[in-house]
Amino acid sequence: MIAELQQTVVDYAHALDELNVPELETVLTEDTVWTFTMPGQGMLGPVAGRAAVLDFIRDGHMAQTGRVRHHIGNVVVTATDAATAEVRAYLLQTRNTGESIQMISTGVYTFSLRRSDVRWRIAELALTLDNAL
Repeated sequence: MIAELQQTVVDYAHALDELNVPELETVLTEDTVWTFTMPGQGMLGPVAGRAAVLDFIRDGHMAQTGRVRHHIGNVVVTATDAATAEVRAYLLQTRNTGESIQMISTGVYTFSLRRSDVRWRIAELALTLDNAL
């Protein structure tokens, strides 16, 4: 089960970076909720519902320059039962413009996952950037 939970987080990151909307739809619950703690801005969100989250992701892709990657590491399952799980992971976000590679941000994700009939899906995502506190 731990490998399935970790795979869900990895699938999310790859789909996010590639703007693979069909994969994002399969990895998110219909009622998913995202919140963010951002530097100088405090808590942003929630962005509620899969359609709203997908719009948020599309807008983010339109605004970015270069190739942005979400490097997710130290993925740890902190709680689980047959239907729900909590996973924490570190984020390192980079941008490659072709001329330079930059580190954009680091932070901690907390994923609340829910088991569906076919796979684990992200029901809640909270991201706290390290320099946000």
